[in-house]
Amino acid sequence: MSDLQTGRRRRSLDLATPKHLNGSQSHEEINGARSVQKPNSGTSDGAQSVSGPKDIAGAVMHATVPVWLQLSVMIALIFGGCCSNVFALEGIVKEYPDSGLIITLSQFILTALSSWPKHFSRNRPPFFLKPNAVPIGRWMINIVLFFAVNVLNNYAFGYKISVPVHIILRSGGSVTTMLVGWLWGKRYSRMQAISVALLTIGVVVAAMSDAKAKGKASTTSTSSTASFLTGLLILFVAQVLSAIMGLYIQSTYAKYGSHWQENLFYSHCLGLPLFLPFLPSITTQFSTLSNSPPLTLSSTLGTYTTSIPTTTQKLLSRLRIPNKILLLLANSVTQYACIRGVNLLGAKSSALTVTIVLNIRKLASLLLSIWLFGNRLAPGVLVGAAIVFGSGALYAWEGQRMGQKSRRKKKKSV
Repeated sequence: MSDLQTGRRRRSLDLATPKHLNGSQSHEEINGARSVQKPNSGTSDGAQSVSGPKDIAGAVMHATVPVWLQLSVMIALIFGGCCSNVFALEGIVKEYPDSGLIITLSQFILTALSSWPKHFSRNRPPFFLKPNAVPIGRWMINIVLFFAVNVLNNYAFGYKISVPVHIILRSGGSVTTMLVGWLWGKRYSRMQAISVALLTIGVVVAAMSDAKAKGKASTTSTSSTASFLTGLLILFVAQVLSAIMGLYIQSTYAKYGSHWQENLFYSHCLGLPLFLPFLPSITTQFSTLSNSPPLTLSSTLGTYTTSIPTTTQKLLSRLRIPNKILLLLANSVTQYACIRGVNLLGAKSSALTVTIVLNIRKLASLLLSIWLFGNRLAPGVLVGAAIVFGSGALYAWEGQRMGQKSRRKKKKSV
């Protein structure tokens, strides 16, 4: 081919090539990616979007900020809500340990009212509730179990059970979960059995050390020990019922889907009538808390009242709220925040993550209880607590590993 023909061919190719692709490689092609112009993007025809560092940073922020925001909300609800809940709880039961029923009732009322709007329907009289996904008869068994577990857990404070020991003993729920699960037909690995055996040892060491310390400190050691053992028995029954409830909810979700918000509403709302037989005791407990030393809003707000008009200051100084009633309200609000945080975490994370986060939260609550309220725990209690939390993490890790192994086997079989 002659040089003249070659030159003509090159000129014809150049004319057929679009101007914006002429010459060297484009910036998008060098970076290994091409920008795609979105329709109706507001740019003029033929304009190209540039994938520069700012655009990439913006895309990363847009994708990650909502995730981090959700994570921050969950952590704030769990650690802020649950730890604050323990603070408010101990502020009441340290002086009034027989206030378990009124504490449980206030938690039920506030949670039922807070979750009610999501189930409200003006077109369905007389109860004005949306159709439930799970049959109400199925929820009734869970409601009774949930009521019994919560009442027993708070009732145990009246039997020489301190808040730190209460936290440690309730962290040993894997023992009763495995026992009830085995009777239910479930089978567990050797590592799970070892972790639960260690956890049992930790609970026993903590309980016996605390009982011995209380016996030495009390002049009436026999009655104190008997009361403490009664409290342990109450907590054990509560743990067994809690394990049964957990397996029952698991089977309910497997059959009807994971409707945890419906469970939250009905377990609290329909559990309220079950408090009627205990109304005299509840009235007495409320009256006792109402007679606690009052707090004035002016003294609570402190120097912030200086910028308020004088008439308003006088009005605030007359408003007096019993401090235990204020703690009761705080306990109910933080309990709801704690429940929301745990359920949000459970919907977004694995069971292992939930267990580890809750164990860390319980440990944080235990340390706060010791620090803020001056609770002195015997060395044996601290050793038992370390065994309990460590064994709980080991049990959760093994359960997660077995779950992944089972899912891989199912995929291979398919």
